[in-house]
Parts: sequence; C-alpha cells; structure tokens
Amino acid sequence: MRGAIWFVAGAGAGIYAMVRGRRAAEAFTADGLRDRAQALGVGARIFRDELAIGKAEKEVELREWIGAMADPQKQIGAAGAEQHRLGLNGPTEDPKQNTEGSTP
Repeated sequence: MRGAIWFVAGAGAGIYAMVRGRRAAEAFTADGLRDRAQALGVGARIFRDELAIGKAEKEVELREWIGAMADPQKQIGAAGAEQHRLGLNGPTEDPKQNTEGSTP
C-alpha cells in the first residue's frame, strides 16, 4: 500500500514536470515568442485605453469642481445660496417654501 502511494505521487510529479517543460519549450519557439509579443501589445493597448478613460472622467470631475468654486451660487454652504434656500431674499415662487409669519 505504501509503495502504491509513492508510485502515484511520482507519476503525478512526472506528468506535471512534463507538461511544464512542454509549455516552456513552446514559449521559446518563434510562434510562442510572437504570441507573447502580441499579447503584450494588446495589454498595453487596453492599459492605454483605461488610462484615457480615467483621465477624461477625472477631468470632467475637476472642471465641475472648479466651476462650482467660480460660481458662489453653486457652492454648498455659500452665504448667497444659503439665504436663497431659506427664503431670506424675498418671496419665492413656491408659497410652501416661504412660510415666514404664517401658521401651519
């Protein structure tokens, strides 16, 4: 029984080494090197595209943020925007928003 276990383990290791050796030999042939070069080109192209997409998204985000900084009405918590929201600049168009002096 003990010999059979070692025989199976040795056979498995031999098959594993044979497969790995075959893969390594195929990788260093002309076709294998050409395939690896093409795969590297595809990977670089995908990386470039992902980088361009991320750059464009961040640029839009930064432009929106800069635009909000330039326009005080768009700023969160700006004095003018806060007064407008509270109805302190006069009557608003929606009577439900301007409830100063009225009882519910």
